[in-house]
Amino acid sequence: MDTQFSSRHCNAEQGHANQDPQVDILIRVFNSSFYERFNTRLVRGTDEPVYLPADTDCDYHRIVFAHGFFSSALHEVAHWCVAGQQRRLLEDYGYWYCPDGRNAQQQAAFEQVEIKPQAIEWAFTLAAGRKFRVSTDNLDGAEPDREGFSRAVEQQLLCFLQSGFPARAGLFIEALQHRFGTKDASLARLLEMEKEKAA
Repeated sequence: MDTQFSSRHCNAEQGHANQDPQVDILIRVFNSSFYERFNTRLVRGTDEPVYLPADTDCDYHRIVFAHGFFSSALHEVAHWCVAGQQRRLLEDYGYWYCPDGRNAQQQAAFEQVEIKPQAIEWAFTLAAGRKFRVSTDNLDGAEPDREGFSRAVEQQLLCFLQSGFPARAGLFIEALQHRFGTKDASLARLLEMEKEKAA
């Protein structure tokens, strides 16, 4: 790994790519919930998102989200919540990312691995009192089935609501609901309210 890149991200919290004041609140909620136990911090980035495990230049793990965007932060935390312990010791969890411009087969594979993280991201978004949008992330490639993917993500969210979220996701949902004032309504009710507004 480029050590200069790693060092820059160890101090990335100083940068302010996006000025949404709630991003700072979100960072504090994550770090107060997980830094001590998991040695992991949520870090505002200025470019592409990346997960960086602790190394010789930085003694904590970093979830670096894109351009200071609130939604990117939630998306990257969702990926962290589904990554196992060994995966969290590898840069970007050891996965190769297939960039924008995917063909139909690559896009289908991409969407399959995105269903669970995006369902968790949707729950985070509801807990934070915001509106969720699925991301098929393939502007320059094969036309995605956005509607079908949206249904699959929603079905997975409903499964999580019925059977429970992964442990770290559940903790973060609780922390978000407490901080953003949505704790008086269940996630299921918040989802109903979102759908009623969209109708």
